[in-house]
Amino acid sequence: MLMRTDPFRELDRITQQVFGTTGTWSRPSAMPMDAWRDGDTFYVQFDLPGISPDAIDLDVEQNVLTVKAERRPTERGDNAEIQLSERPLGVFSRQLFLGDALDTDRITAAYEAGVLTLTIPVAETAKPRKIPAPAAQAPNSRPDLGPRVWNPRKGAGAARNNGLPPDAAARHPGRP
Repeated sequence: MLMRTDPFRELDRITQQVFGTTGTWSRPSAMPMDAWRDGDTFYVQFDLPGISPDAIDLDVEQNVLTVKAERRPTERGDNAEIQLSERPLGVFSRQLFLGDALDTDRITAAYEAGVLTLTIPVAETAKPRKIPAPAAQAPNSRPDLGPRVWNPRKGAGAARNNGLPPDAAARHPGRP
C-alpha cells in the first residue's frame, strides 16, 4: 500500500534538530506521521501543530501524494526580545508513494487540533473477491471449444501440401 523510499529522513530530522535549521521551500523539514489500514480504508495522520489550514498544500500526481505546510513566525512587537525559541518554523513536507491498490481519486482530508488526517479508500480492483468456479461437466461431455481449426500437423498429406488443407492445395497446385 504505502512504499517507503527515503532511508535518510531520520538522519535529516536529527541534523535539523542539532543545528537548528528551518525548512525552506527548496529543502523542507520532514513532518511526523502515522499510517494504518482499517478494513477497506487507509489512514494517514500528520502532526502539524500551530499551522493554519490555509498554509497546508496537498497534491496528488499519479500515485505520489505530497503534503506541504508552512509554519510562519508569530508577529511580535518591535521591542520584543526572544528568551527561548524551540518551536520549529519554516516549511515541512512529506511525499508518500501510494501503491496501485489505493484509490487516489477519492482521498479526503480533515484538519483538527493540529492533526491532518487523510482518508484513502482501497481501490475496488484491490479488494478481495470471490471468483466462482465453473460448474462440473458430465464425464462423457465435451466442452464447447468453438469452431474446429485446421491443424496442418494433423491433417492428411499436410507435408505434401505445404501445410494447406487438402482442398486448398487442390485449388492452388503450383503454390510452394
